[in-house]
Amino acid sequence: MNNQLNELLRWYESGEVFAYPTEAVFGLGCDPLNEQAVNKILFIKERPVEKGMILIASNFAQLSSFVEFDSLPKTSQTKILESWPGPITWLLPKSKNTPYWVSGDSDMVAVRVTAHPLVRKMCDHLASPMISTSANPASLDPAKSISQVRDYFGSDLHIFEGELGKQSSPSKIFHSLTMETIRA
Repeated sequence: MNNQLNELLRWYESGEVFAYPTEAVFGLGCDPLNEQAVNKILFIKERPVEKGMILIASNFAQLSSFVEFDSLPKTSQTKILESWPGPITWLLPKSKNTPYWVSGDSDMVAVRVTAHPLVRKMCDHLASPMISTSANPASLDPAKSISQVRDYFGSDLHIFEGELGKQSSPSKIFHSLTMETIRA
C-alpha cells in the first residue's frame, strides 16, 4: 500500500491523471490546483470545463479553502456536516481560491467528504482533496472495473488499484442554498 501511495504522490505532484475506485464507480483524479492536469481530464472525458468538477476529500478541512461555508445558514451547515463522510456531494458557494477549471461557470463548487477507506487514505497521504469525476468518456457509462478503465483510456493511464465501495450509483448531489436534489 505504501508503494502505491508514494506513486500516487508522484503522479499528483507531477500533474498526471490517474483513475481510482470510489464509492460506486472508478473516478479520474488529479491535483485540483493544476490547470494542465484538470485540462487533461477534460480532454480525455470530452467534458466541457463549464460543467465543473467534484472535489473529494477525507475531511472537511481539506475543502475549506475552496468554499465559503460560513455564508450558509447554520441549519444548512449542520445538515451538510452531518451527511459526511458518505456518498453525498454538495454544491457549496465557492471561495475566491477555487479556480474556474474546478467550478466551471458556476458560483458553486461540488465537494464531497468520502467514507471510502481507500480514497480517504489517498487524500490523507496527499494532504489535499482530489478531482473526482467518473472514469468514462462523456457519452459512455462510468467504468466499474480496471479493465473498463483500460478499454476507455488505454494502458498509459495510471490506476490506483482497489475495490469499489458498496454504492450502486454515483453520489447524490444537493444544492446547499436551495436544498434541492440535483442528482438522485
